[in-house]
Amino acid sequence: MHSDPQPFVSVLTPCYNMGAYLAECIESVLRGTYSNFEYIIVNNRSTDESLDIASKYAKADSRVRVHNNEKFVGVIENHNTAFRMISPAAKYCKVVSADDFLFPDCIAQLVERAEANPSVGIVGSYQLSGASIRWQGFKYPQAVIPGRELCRQVFLGRDPSFGFGTPTSLLYRADVVRRTSEFYPNASPHSDTSACFRALRDTDFGFVYQVLSYERTHEATQSSASSNINRYVSAYLDDVMQYGGWYLTESELEKKLKETVAEYYGFLATNLLRSRDRSFWDYHKGRLEELGQPLQRPRLLKALVMKSLQEVMNPEQAFRRVRQLVVPAHPTNNAR
Repeated sequence: MHSDPQPFVSVLTPCYNMGAYLAECIESVLRGTYSNFEYIIVNNRSTDESLDIASKYAKADSRVRVHNNEKFVGVIENHNTAFRMISPAAKYCKVVSADDFLFPDCIAQLVERAEANPSVGIVGSYQLSGASIRWQGFKYPQAVIPGRELCRQVFLGRDPSFGFGTPTSLLYRADVVRRTSEFYPNASPHSDTSACFRALRDTDFGFVYQVLSYERTHEATQSSASSNINRYVSAYLDDVMQYGGWYLTESELEKKLKETVAEYYGFLATNLLRSRDRSFWDYHKGRLEELGQPLQRPRLLKALVMKSLQEVMNPEQAFRRVRQLVVPAHPTNNAR
């Protein structure tokens, strides 16, 4: 780091019933090489030992403070509550999900990249997710990517593994967070992606080519629940509609919307062949209605015919589909 005083960082951990992982998360922040920070843990009325764990660390370290919500709120509102609590003195904001943890140099490396590049509003890095390294695809050694260029890549790219990162892998400039009382701008579980699309309209994106954080993958995570019902597909359509016009030409946006809606119907058609419960269909019908794209049954049937024809042309895939119907998987729980 520079010889100048370290910029002040507000570190945030929104938490609900993560007692099994919270201590490891907290200790990873406290043991880091970066020292000039506050650590705010926002407990969302946990019914396990999360509050006791957080309070124990707050008593032992003055940098840690705990906010206990008066009532339970949704996961995105809990994050926005945390964002609203960052110190006026903070230059940067770092989220650490309660079931993730940071490697020792994480905050120091991210802040250093931001300090060297004042145009940068968000800094990302590689992340160990289970046994895989995520957020590859950035072109080393390019340290800064223009925000508009990156958002175009995300919208127009074909690599589904390429993206901005997760809250735990990112650092936000605090002034960007303070622009609105709701930094995560919608109720989608993937509102952090929407926040990146919104912030990068007039800021740039920095990247550190090191693995600086660990993302835990397990059934209790919001990402696992979202993958189960596939909330990603509707969230992505929402982002295309809300932010695509900022980064794409009129013809590119028109094409992208058509492609995204067609992919959505293709996804739904595939699930007509599976044993999906009513909550799955209620969710997607409701989301399409919210997005001004009410479910069209003729279009869904057309997509089903197209999927069926594709399988006729691919006997091996068709066999797998038939086997799924003859020996159905156990029904899944789509709670959350």
